[in-house]
Amino acid sequence: RDSHTISSMTRYHSKPDTAKKPKKLPRAEKSELIRKKLLDAAASVVGEFGYRDASITLIAQRAGVANGTFYNYFETRQDLFDVLLPIVGQNLLAYIRKNMDPDLTGIERERARYRAYVDNTNKNPGFGRILDEAAVYAPKAFIAHLQTFASGYERSLRRSHERGEITGFSERELPAIVFMLMGARSYFNILNDVNEFAEIRPSLEELEETYIKMLERGLFG
Repeated sequence: RDSHTISSMTRYHSKPDTAKKPKKLPRAEKSELIRKKLLDAAASVVGEFGYRDASITLIAQRAGVANGTFYNYFETRQDLFDVLLPIVGQNLLAYIRKNMDPDLTGIERERARYRAYVDNTNKNPGFGRILDEAAVYAPKAFIAHLQTFASGYERSLRRSHERGEITGFSERELPAIVFMLMGARSYFNILNDVNEFAEIRPSLEELEETYIKMLERGLFG
């Protein structure tokens, strides 16, 4: 057979290409994925540089998208800032729930809650800056975050109070106690930073024991 015949036979009898092509995501799923990338990038950028210097260009670059794509999801930079902290906070709460034994009660439940909080914030060191600066640069987000955190925390302490695990404090005092504990945990995160040149610099384990001791002798005493 001549070369033309062989070439023709090869063309018509060659095996079809069975390689699987990447499956395209549905439009809604792809849109949600890009939005998440922008939020994750914003959390990273704000945690590193602060709200003031977190430009749309920098956020888009870190998310791996074009600047124009940003405006498909947020009208302005402020619109993103107004939802950033509540979403980061929800991720933190989900982490705490996932890493707590639901059967724990009393002081051991509080210890587990504290430990999960510290573990997550150590893995996400930018959280403190996102939280602290939000009071100035994203006050709506700051208030929404505090309301979500405080309400859930208060419900948990209310259940402890009903079980008789918290004594010496009335139910009306629980909201104030919640903010005391939230404040303690937040400032513990920066204790060693501001105490850099102090002779005594407590370890994470020592901070946890101090926190629990305070509760055992006070709130759960």
